[in-house]
Amino acid sequence: MSKDVSFKNRDRFIQLGIAIATLRKLRGLSQYQLAEKANVSRSLISSIEAPGIATGFSLEVFFNIADALDVDPVDLIEASVFPDKVIKNKNI
Repeated sequence: MSKDVSFKNRDRFIQLGIAIATLRKLRGLSQYQLAEKANVSRSLISSIEAPGIATGFSLEVFFNIADALDVDPVDLIEASVFPDKVIKNKNI
């Protein structure tokens, strides 16, 4: 079930979707296979991974996807976003 995403979190959900799609492909899984392993619909995986579209989803779905990808949820989050301190550093 997708949820409305606030403007503040829009980019975070998009980046998370990109990280999920990348890791899924690295694991050699189709969207259907990931959906089956995560116990969600393939259309939800497709929505989450869709570039430029922010699809909100529950923590339960997030944890199921992380487990299906055999990755610690923290690592999945860290792979998807730059820390604020990196973004705000104007010396880069």
